[in-house]
Amino acid sequence: MRYAVQWLRSLVFIAQMYLMLPVFGLLYMPAAIFSRKGALAGCKAYCHWVRWTACWMVGLRTEVRGTPPDGQVLIAAKHQSFLDILLIFSELPTGRFIMKREILWTPVIGLYGMRIGCVPVDRGKRGAAIKKMVEDVARGAQTPGQLIIYAQGTRVAPGTKVPYKIGTGVLYEQMGVPCVPAATNVGVFWPKRGIYRKPGLAVVEFLAPIETGLDRNVFMEQLEHEIEGASNALMREAGFDLDAV
Repeated sequence: MRYAVQWLRSLVFIAQMYLMLPVFGLLYMPAAIFSRKGALAGCKAYCHWVRWTACWMVGLRTEVRGTPPDGQVLIAAKHQSFLDILLIFSELPTGRFIMKREILWTPVIGLYGMRIGCVPVDRGKRGAAIKKMVEDVARGAQTPGQLIIYAQGTRVAPGTKVPYKIGTGVLYEQMGVPCVPAATNVGVFWPKRGIYRKPGLAVVEFLAPIETGLDRNVFMEQLEHEIEGASNALMREAGFDLDAV
């Protein structure tokens, strides 16, 4: 019975979350069309709405640890569900994402993604995709803010092993700015797929910056070690048994 009640609460939460997306989109549309600042404000307002409603509707509290970076940095993050996107963005001054090009055609999200300076990338041949991503990032280098990339390239369920993509290392070399790793445990509570949302404390943690100048392979090894280690610690804190996976 308890599971059924939580499932129903989760269903209502998800329904209102998607219903409110176009509401916030339309509310902030005039400001977003003419100003990046307006688009950022709209996106942040929606992030805070979802965090607030998750807390009282399904008992899912959220917390961001560490120091959210400002200025020109690269953020390489663990990606487990839609929730980590919201947590990371809500705490950054001017965040923008490396995102799948298909998202451009998503109502509301596509428009706001372009207005805040996100960089769309194609899925396809690895070399061509990385080359195009590097070119697009270079063209948008004058856009101030924190560039966020998901180091594994996709959502990864807790306990699942997925290799880290070399594109993060290429951007680290090209941009010449520090890289801030970000760990998370949100997938323990908000799965990659499905309706059920588990009560608890979902966390994103900004880790110590990796300074510039490292060899690409050394950087990638350090990045994976730090993100995976911190994410595993957060998942264990949330009661997830990594040894049982």
